[in-house]
Amino acid sequence: MSSLAAQTIYTPEEYIALERKATLKSEYINGEIFAMSGASNAHNLITLDIGTELNIQLRERQCLVYTNDMRVRTSPSGSYFYPDVVVVCGKPHFEDNAFDTLLNPVLVMEVLSPSTEVYDKGEKFRHYQELTSLREYILVSQDRIRVEHYRLTQTQWVQTEFRAREDVLPLVSIGCELPLHDIYRRVPEVI
Repeated sequence: MSSLAAQTIYTPEEYIALERKATLKSEYINGEIFAMSGASNAHNLITLDIGTELNIQLRERQCLVYTNDMRVRTSPSGSYFYPDVVVVCGKPHFEDNAFDTLLNPVLVMEVLSPSTEVYDKGEKFRHYQELTSLREYILVSQDRIRVEHYRLTQTQWVQTEFRAREDVLPLVSIGCELPLHDIYRRVPEVI
C-alpha cells in the first residue's frame, strides 16, 4: 500500500521570500514551487544570441531586454516564471523595490527542450496570457529549426511557424526582426 506525501502550498509572498534566499531558481504555479533544471549548450547559445540581437536592435529605444534571470509575475494571485528572453518597452513595472519581478513584459520567448515543450505550449502559455501587457509569445526549438510565433491581434492569439534558416521572424510589438540564421548561428548541428 502506498501513501501520498502531504503537498505544501505556498502563498506568493512565501515563494518570493524563499526565492530571494535560494541559490537555485524555481518557478511558482498555483501555490506550488517547481525547481528549474539546467540548460543545454544549444539552449544557452540560442538564448544568448537572441538576447544579443534584440539588445543591439533596441539599444537606442525605450525597451529593455532581459535573459534568464528576470522573474515575471503573470497575475496578482501569483504565477512566477523565468522566461529565457523577456522584453519590456516603456517604463518597467516591478512587483516591489527589489526590482527582480517584472509585471509588464511586451514579449516573452522560451527556448524549448524536449522535457518542457508540451508545458511551454500549453499551461505556461495560458499563464502568460494573463499578462495584459503581453503582445507576443515565441517558442524556439533547440533541436531543429522551428520557431512558433504567437501574436495577439485585438482579442485573439494568431500563430505562425518558421522552419527555414532563411526565414525572418517579425517582432511587431517591439519593431524588430530576427533572422533565423542569427538565432541558430552557433548551433550548426540543428537542421
